[in-house]
Amino acid sequence: MAGAEPKPLPPTVEKDWTIAQALDLVEQRIQAQLRSREPLLTEISTYLVGSGGKRVRPAVTLLVYRACGGRALDAIVDVATALELIHSATLLHDDIIDNADTRRGQPSALYRYGLAHTLVTGDFVFSRAFELCAPFEEKLIRWAAEACICLTEGEIMQGRLRHNPAVTINDYLEIVRRKTASLFQQGARAAAHLAGASASTVEAMAECGFHVGVVFQMIDDILDVEGDLEQVGKPIGIDLREGNPSLPIVIALERDEKVRRFFENPQPSDAEVLEALQRVRACGAVAEAHALAATFAAHANRCLDALPANAEVTALHQLVHQLLGRGS
Repeated sequence: MAGAEPKPLPPTVEKDWTIAQALDLVEQRIQAQLRSREPLLTEISTYLVGSGGKRVRPAVTLLVYRACGGRALDAIVDVATALELIHSATLLHDDIIDNADTRRGQPSALYRYGLAHTLVTGDFVFSRAFELCAPFEEKLIRWAAEACICLTEGEIMQGRLRHNPAVTINDYLEIVRRKTASLFQQGARAAAHLAGASASTVEAMAECGFHVGVVFQMIDDILDVEGDLEQVGKPIGIDLREGNPSLPIVIALERDEKVRRFFENPQPSDAEVLEALQRVRACGAVAEAHALAATFAAHANRCLDALPANAEVTALHQLVHQLLGRGS
């Protein structure tokens, strides 16, 4: 069937390029990787990826690459694309785990296409990601695999601590390290390595990516408490309703006995969720969560001191500031 298999895009001209141009190429390669001999696989995977997304992971990867002096475009676009495809595959599987009706402001793939098709599509998208990784050296493939292992372990850990009022901040940080920060971390590490940076700089950029990923997740958690559907792309209060130990909730569990009781309830009513959200806000948990996110943002910014000043370093500082500002 014509167009059924992904075809390589035309070689890029290795002239100077902008991050916006590289992100456009990432979008093209994502779409190319989502083609299948089975039209339904193409439809479901395109439905999720085409519904938007912040593309923060590719942006961080591309910016770190340029900030470290990288100029060849094709390889880093494939890395950024693979990371975003891995992330998209996990979203499909997350919706199954959470039985989610909504994703990015529209009906989830699970709601629209059913469990079996959504599950298989997640596997398909994940496989397409590693197809892109195939030409890379063993080290980069191992880093990608390590991120995926962390993702699965983080998902199981989060499930183990669902509706558990004894969950701690340290537990929360370990979940975020595995589930969210690992992809940011390995993307930044691979970008610096491909740019030819020194071993110490590669690790500094990995640490930077890690802290950016933590900030990203912490602000998402805050928005689930005090955001709105248009801003977040899904109804607020989902973490509380599903017993997910998000940052403001974990902080509030230590301060408010009634929030603890709500959190333990596997089937809270709408009224209970609304009351619990009000109590989370009232006890100062959101402000403390934002202060902790600001601490991780400062760590990310300090990691960038390992690089000489350039436009991409400035853009990374701005990106960290923008991520932090989403929760203000």
